[in-house]
Amino acid sequence: QIQLVESGGGLAQPGGSLRLSCIASGRAFNTFGMGWFRQAPGKEREFVAHINRGGGSTWYADSVKGRATISRDDAKNAVFLRMNGLKTEDTAVYYCAAARPPLLVSLLRSATSYEYWGQGTQVTVSS
Repeated sequence: QIQLVESGGGLAQPGGSLRLSCIASGRAFNTFGMGWFRQAPGKEREFVAHINRGGGSTWYADSVKGRATISRDDAKNAVFLRMNGLKTEDTAVYYCAAARPPLLVSLLRSATSYEYWGQGTQVTVSS
C-alpha cells in the first residue's frame, strides 16, 4: 500500500507553466505505473498522462500532448507533471494515481485501473 500527496498547484496565467509533484510513501513505489488525471467542475475525471515503472515509456492525452511532460524519480518516490502553454481549459483538480502491475496499455487511460489516489491539487488558469 502507498499514500500519495500532490503539490504544486495554484494560479497560473494562460501561456504559463506549472510543475506538479506527487510524493509517495510506502513500499515498492518503483513497481507502480503512475498516472495523472484531472477533474474540472461538472466534468468527469479524465486521463492526463502515464509513466510506466522504470520510466521508459510515457503516454499523454491528446489535449495535453506536446505541452505536458510526466517524469518520475524513484529514488525520491516522486512523480512529476510539467505543463507548459497553459490554457484556461486546463483548470481542474489534478490527481496522481498508482496502478499496480501488470497494467495493460489499453487500460492505462482508465481511472478504474488505478488502485491508489492522492487528494488532488487545484490548478487554475486565468488572466
